[in-house]
Amino acid sequence: MELKELVSQEASPALGPYCHGRKYGNMIITSGQIPLTKDGEYVYEIKAATMLVLHNLLSIVEAGGGCKESVARVDVFINSLDDFAAMNEAYAEFFGNHKPTRVCVQVEALPEGVPLEASMTAFAEE
Repeated sequence: MELKELVSQEASPALGPYCHGRKYGNMIITSGQIPLTKDGEYVYEIKAATMLVLHNLLSIVEAGGGCKESVARVDVFINSLDDFAAMNEAYAEFFGNHKPTRVCVQVEALPEGVPLEASMTAFAEE
C-alpha cells in the first residue's frame, strides 16, 4: 500500500514542515489544526474556534475519502480547562449523535495563543 498525502483546500495552510494528513489503505490521520482560517485569520472565541478546527479537520478527512461518521478518534489539546464546557457544547453540536473516541488534555501554550488544537483519525469509506 502507498502512503498518500492529503491536502484540503478548505483547511488553513500548514504553518510548518508537515502536511494536512496522510492516508494509508483506508486509514486517515490528520495533522493538528488550530483555529486559523484559510485566509490566515485566528479565531479565539472557544465555541467558534472549536467549530472551525473541527470543520477544517473534517475537510481533510473528506479529502481522503472519509466522512464525519467515519471519524474514529479526536485528540483535543485545550489551553484552559475553563473552556472545557464550551468546547464540549460546540463539539456535541458538530458531531450530533456520532460520538468518536476522544482525548482532551490541557496544555500550557499553543501557537499564537489560540485556545485549542485538535487532530482526527478516521477511515475512508469502502
